[in-house]
Amino acid sequence: MTTFSFTVPGKPFGKQRPKATRRGVHASVYTPKETVNYENLVVAMFKQKYPLDKPIDGEVRGTIRAFYQIPQSKSKKVKERMLNGEIKPMVKPDLDNIQKVIYDALNGIAYTDDSHIIAMRCAKFYSDVPRVEVLIEGAVNDE
Repeated sequence: MTTFSFTVPGKPFGKQRPKATRRGVHASVYTPKETVNYENLVVAMFKQKYPLDKPIDGEVRGTIRAFYQIPQSKSKKVKERMLNGEIKPMVKPDLDNIQKVIYDALNGIAYTDDSHIIAMRCAKFYSDVPRVEVLIEGAVNDE
């Protein structure tokens, strides 16, 4: 079974909607620069840890854990509850947008096609170190 596990440093980021522009009769749709930059960061973190690995060609299961910075304004008691997981972040970005940006970035790199993803788990937590932890697991017979 192939397993990839890596961390994307910094604040969790969610995939933005495509933007449309119109100039006269011509219209075009593009991906916002911030989304492209974050997807490039995800790919860079993956390739830094797995520079020569081939993409999984079978069933894929993914787990994403998004860690948000604890706001400075919170009391010590509240911060402790946040770190212990008693208080979870109910803030943007939405979990589905976090998953989308990660899985789209890894398409063709960690797995041959994102249609092979058969199960996903995603959760939000508070931490002193904001980051996104990614775990990609291939089926037992993926090799």
